[in-house]
Amino acid sequence: MNWHPGIIIPGYGVASGKGNDRRYPAGTLRLQQPFFLEKGIDLSPYFLGTVNVDLAPFKPVPQRPLFDGTIRWAEGIEERFVISPVEFKARDRQYSGLWYYPHPETKPGHVQRDTVAELLLPWIDGLATGEAVFVGL
Repeated sequence: MNWHPGIIIPGYGVASGKGNDRRYPAGTLRLQQPFFLEKGIDLSPYFLGTVNVDLAPFKPVPQRPLFDGTIRWAEGIEERFVISPVEFKARDRQYSGLWYYPHPETKPGHVQRDTVAELLLPWIDGLATGEAVFVGL
């Protein structure tokens, strides 16, 4: 596993439902969760929102996918997702999670820069934008 330094950046709030996208008031992850479970990916251990980490200048590519396929999770929306295991270090603690990679070619909006990894992690109290962290891929 290779560790990469990064900085937590704000997301769009669409995955968690905390953003201003009225199409998904409960968040896209809550809508996608049963479809991922059908494919063998259980999101229940994780907070249903992403921790967005900018790893610039590194441009990460998902490795060791647990899932790489399409999911039709809403009317008229079929997206390709790659879900890979990931490790995360913050404040001298390490957490296991998933790298949630909605493929930019099929993502309907809210596309991240190519240096950003969207992570699904257990709830971590006090995690803040601008915090320096490490991501293990």
